[in-house]
Amino acid sequence: MSNPRRRRHSALRWMALALGLLLFAAGFFRWSNHSLQIERFTCPLPGLPEGFDGFTIVHLSDLHTATFGEGNRDLLLAVAEAEPHIIVLTGDLLDQSKEVPEGYVDTLARGLSAIAPTYFVTGNHEWARHEVKALKAQLTEAGVTVLSNEALALALGEDRIVLAGIDDPNGYAGQKTPEELAEEIRDTAGDPFWILLAHRNTHFAGEYSLLGADLVLSGHGHGGLIRLPFTDGLVSTDRSLFPSYTAGFYEANGATLFVSRGLGNTSKSFRLFNRPEVAVLTLRTQ
Repeated sequence: MSNPRRRRHSALRWMALALGLLLFAAGFFRWSNHSLQIERFTCPLPGLPEGFDGFTIVHLSDLHTATFGEGNRDLLLAVAEAEPHIIVLTGDLLDQSKEVPEGYVDTLARGLSAIAPTYFVTGNHEWARHEVKALKAQLTEAGVTVLSNEALALALGEDRIVLAGIDDPNGYAGQKTPEELAEEIRDTAGDPFWILLAHRNTHFAGEYSLLGADLVLSGHGHGGLIRLPFTDGLVSTDRSLFPSYTAGFYEANGATLFVSRGLGNTSKSFRLFNRPEVAVLTLRTQ
């Protein structure tokens, strides 16, 4: 006959083990969704002007009103430590289903623009909120340059590149198309080296890679939500399985795409093995 005391001790050990595993899982889940990962990438690009060799871009995307420290101080510190030449925000700063914390946009925008020139393009969630005009005005007032189907020149010494940005396809009916913007760039600047900010990773292969941009920076894919070995993410933002173009570099039609894994989550999603990403890209000549 077994000893009752031994049975109780055994049961307590199993309960302690189960509790320990539960606490570990909860801690790992929180770490996966709220702990910043600063990722550094070198991006060799044919045709990059010599003056832009070493040009550094901090690429942020898909915050969905996420916060990292009070007033996003941890995020701002991480960006500042990268010492970027420019910062780009490729959409879904806000979330269609979440309340925007008081001061969220202004604090983040002013903090980023104090570090380096900051540029923003809309994502699908900004348009779903039906507050795009007010958001663009707020960002502009806080020092962020909003690129709405337009382009501008960046200069380092004698060298120039073009930075362009397009509104999300969910934008106004009749808005300028990416093809029209690309034609304007060619008409104005000839055949420059240019970078395109465009939220939707899924439009790269069939559309954005055909525009003539040398580098496209996108988000939207959230890294595939759950990243497992030998996959490009497990689930797309539209809940299809095994998507592509979810994180890092891709090439098509002579163009290079970099996709940020993003920083936040929608109200119905989470991250696993896929921490919030601050991507630091250093451009290099071939």
